[in-house]
Amino acid sequence: MAAAELVAYVARSLVDDPDAVAVEVHQDGDVQVIELHVAEGDMGKVIGRNGSVAKAMRTILKVVSARQGEPISLEIV
Repeated sequence: MAAAELVAYVARSLVDDPDAVAVEVHQDGDVQVIELHVAEGDMGKVIGRNGSVAKAMRTILKVVSARQGEPISLEIV
């Protein structure tokens, strides 16, 4: 659950409406999928220019994934 809390923290730090940030975690086979929900107006801030912020968040999750020994995927909804 630490990965989901990390995603929520980063997202709340970036957006204008932190109360609209929601994180859901579910399993898809052997992959832990983290779904990040933000307000529609904040979607661009979470994705970033050319996806740079989303790539950075996924890179951080790769480190967490390696430490936990379980694959983690991030979906921004």
